[in-house]
Amino acid sequence: MDENDLLIFQLDVAKGKPRDTKKKAAICPFCDTASLTNIIRQKDDMIWLENKFRTLKDTYQTVLIESSEHDADISTYSVKKNSEVFQFIFDCWNSLLETKKYKSVLMYKNFGPMSGGSLKHPHFQIVGLENVDGYQYISKHNFTGYEIYKSDNIDFNLSQEPIMGFVEFNIRIKGVEHLNDLAEFARITIRYILNDFHNGTCDSYNIFFYDENGDIICKIIPRFVASPYFVGYKLPQRDNKDTLEKFGADVLTKLKNESDCDEIKKL
Repeated sequence: MDENDLLIFQLDVAKGKPRDTKKKAAICPFCDTASLTNIIRQKDDMIWLENKFRTLKDTYQTVLIESSEHDADISTYSVKKNSEVFQFIFDCWNSLLETKKYKSVLMYKNFGPMSGGSLKHPHFQIVGLENVDGYQYISKHNFTGYEIYKSDNIDFNLSQEPIMGFVEFNIRIKGVEHLNDLAEFARITIRYILNDFHNGTCDSYNIFFYDENGDIICKIIPRFVASPYFVGYKLPQRDNKDTLEKFGADVLTKLKNESDCDEIKKL
């Protein structure tokens, strides 16, 4: 790895950053909307703004507040609300991509104490990297694997070659015209992760988004303590085939029972 491919963390900037993933802060900065500054775009209670704490050198860090409700989450949104959030975040992501100012533009979400996030209030992050290609170490093989559901418009699977492991859900759609279906598959998958996966012991997840030749890929990863094999050796692990297929069958059942989006009706 070339030194120019590293993201440089600025500790002096991070010192005043509020945190409440484990213990609620006295004042959540995302609840105090009247005090928000450098707002880029707003729609209803969704707000896209510049990150006050830009902890990464040579980047443009932004935050997208999903909801005015502090304890809300994708897993608790209505179908309509979740669709609105996905439409808004993709519009914002695309607008930053269209500026052509950055070598790469990343969009992701942290949720829960094991996810790497610092605030509980529901939000995504959209980050422009000036000098680093954030996708250079990602392979197309990280998005293929054990099929859960497949149609002309959606490919839903579990990674056979995960980026980190152990379980990584991939939802691929054929263009943004199928964004509502992606939002609904993601909503039900996250409900499964937080309520049923490993008997409900998982309280954290990450979502990452990728654009691959017009296909949009959403990778959802349940988060636990990172494996020392990955931390020390960059060796990902994966659950065995039988276990992954059981997880796939379980989430497919949840999709059938809890959703009636157009794609789900085909099941």
